[in-house]
Amino acid sequence: MSVLAQPDAPRAALAFDDARAARRAIRHGEWRGHTSGLAPAHVQGNLMILPAALAPDFQRFCQQNPKPCPVIGVSQPGARDLPALGADLDIATDVPGYRVYEHGALVAEVPDLTRHWRDDLVTFVLGCSFSFEAALIEAGIPLRHVAEGRNVAMYRTTISTMPAGPFHGPLVVSMRPMKAADAIKAVQVTARVPAVHGAPVHLGDPSLIGIRDIGKPDFGDPVAIAPDEIPVFWACGVTPQAVAMAARLPLCITHSPGFMLITDLLNRDLPYR
Repeated sequence: MSVLAQPDAPRAALAFDDARAARRAIRHGEWRGHTSGLAPAHVQGNLMILPAALAPDFQRFCQQNPKPCPVIGVSQPGARDLPALGADLDIATDVPGYRVYEHGALVAEVPDLTRHWRDDLVTFVLGCSFSFEAALIEAGIPLRHVAEGRNVAMYRTTISTMPAGPFHGPLVVSMRPMKAADAIKAVQVTARVPAVHGAPVHLGDPSLIGIRDIGKPDFGDPVAIAPDEIPVFWACGVTPQAVAMAARLPLCITHSPGFMLITDLLNRDLPYR
């Protein structure tokens, strides 16, 4: 299993405003880090890539678990493009890192899927919390992991998803520390965008949702929580990775946590409540 390293170049030098430019840079190996803050006006997506035989059950799983799995696009079997989400978009090359699971075990972490691609693979693109971060920042809510150039912290919980076919497992959440007043405002802002996870699922004591050590995320980077802050948790699109491991699927390919597909869709055009 190879390990994807984040480059040493300053993130500011790679803070592409244009989604296509960001995808081209990723495709050509110019950026292999997490995508938080890249092309901030654009919708980013989590990936779940499955054999076509499993696609109907996963579609039903998403319908039953819309907060962690809000579907924004589904490919045709074997197709590496998704015209509805972007021009010149290649599912197999335009994400900085991918994870390949077999029978529930992570067997490879790779920078592209060219050698792993099959004609029966179907790609689901799920809404990502990175898309509501721009709205939080615009509302005056500081995000520490963005300011520090870190990946968001993500945790497995003891909250169970609703099963569908072979798909079952724990909810994964992303966490952002906030002052209480900012947390209230964040609930109001994100509740309006269910297409990218919507409102938080939990605020405060992490042990109530089964997180034993907030300083040791299961995915992403640890972020300090100040004495006057509380942790705020959103349903996370990494949930399908935990589900794939729990279900021991024969084959499943996902994005590496925090390494998203940047689409041509604009956050401002997402359906709002």
